[in-house]
Amino acid sequence: MTMKLHSWDISPYAARVRMQIYAKGLTEIATEQTSFYLTQAFYEQRPLSRIPSLEIDGDAIPESAVIAEYLEEIYPEPSLLGSTPRENAHIRTLARIGDVYLIGAAFMLASQNGTLAAQTPVPTGIESIVALLSGQLASSIKTLDRMIGRDGFACLGRLTLADCALVPALAYVQHMLVNRGLAEPIAANANVAAYQAAIQRQAPAARILAEFHRGREERREQISTGELDRMRAANRSAREAAERALSA
Repeated sequence: MTMKLHSWDISPYAARVRMQIYAKGLTEIATEQTSFYLTQAFYEQRPLSRIPSLEIDGDAIPESAVIAEYLEEIYPEPSLLGSTPRENAHIRTLARIGDVYLIGAAFMLASQNGTLAAQTPVPTGIESIVALLSGQLASSIKTLDRMIGRDGFACLGRLTLADCALVPALAYVQHMLVNRGLAEPIAANANVAAYQAAIQRQAPAARILAEFHRGREERREQISTGELDRMRAANRSAREAAERALSA
């Protein structure tokens, strides 16, 4: 069985899977940095067209949470789950807070000013939406502060899938909020701040954060040189041509 993970350094969802791979020591899964604007062939071969995508002998599994569960099933040791259904529910709850409540709100904030693709973010003027999303994000981090472990791990006193989700989620939140010029809410939550500082001492987390930094620098370079705009235009042209061919 041949497996390859299609990934982006800057994607918190892809980082979640990579951290799981590193924590489990899975050297047989290759990782490929995929173009930010996915090729037409990628869209045609993968109907959901999402990163990360785990390719297995020509087939593909999308969605980071689905990939994570699949990897736990085929590589049960070392386990990144708990020993009881209740422990697993807690792990999945923490991971979902990272995926949905943290990354989701941070991404929507970024979309309000073009942070993902603009050299200098430009406010859209919809400040009421920005205020709403900022409030939701702050509330979610406050909730996480009550639930996060106090021993340097998200829960259970060891690395779990919750850590794999939260490490990139918190890094993504900070990156997006700094770019947006908004107050960073993590420092105001002592337990989350302590967790974020402590988890970086774990090798898989440190590796993910280094890759995320590399991805941010690459994105800044692509934006400043205009490469990102050229990639976007080429991608749009290819997709329009493919749609015309289908309708001809």
